[in-house]
Amino acid sequence: MINFEDEIEKFQPSLEIEQAEDVIYNNDLTDITDILKDLLKEKSKTYYDERG
Repeated sequence: MINFEDEIEKFQPSLEIEQAEDVIYNNDLTDITDILKDLLKEKSKTYYDERG
């Protein structure tokens, strides 16, 4: 029978997984939210420039 407590104690995460997490978390990607914010900011700036 498998002793889960022993298996958990022996568990060591893969270095590849940890390296992938670092790359993912530290990567500054533009997502749809960033694009929409920029578009709205540009739109409001244009609106206020036209209104004076």
